[in-house]
Amino acid sequence: MKNKAIYDAITIDNEIQHGKPVLKNTRLPIAIIIGSLAGGMSYEEVIQEYAVTQDQILTSLAYFAELLNNETVYSMEQAS
Repeated sequence: MKNKAIYDAITIDNEIQHGKPVLKNTRLPIAIIIGSLAGGMSYEEVIQEYAVTQDQILTSLAYFAELLNNETVYSMEQAS
């Protein structure tokens, strides 16, 4: 089941960032937030750098987690 709170906070519009998921009422792609955290930035640094709230960071993480949860991943190993 989709989390309504997550999807109410995310916008996907072909006219904004070429249809990439962004935080609602911003042009900031979710991937920027996730990538910044993955690159070692703290929540506080992301908040300062991109003028977002901790709730927006958590929403971005929840959105990403839901995408991964629904993703089918196939092994790169080949059968012998």
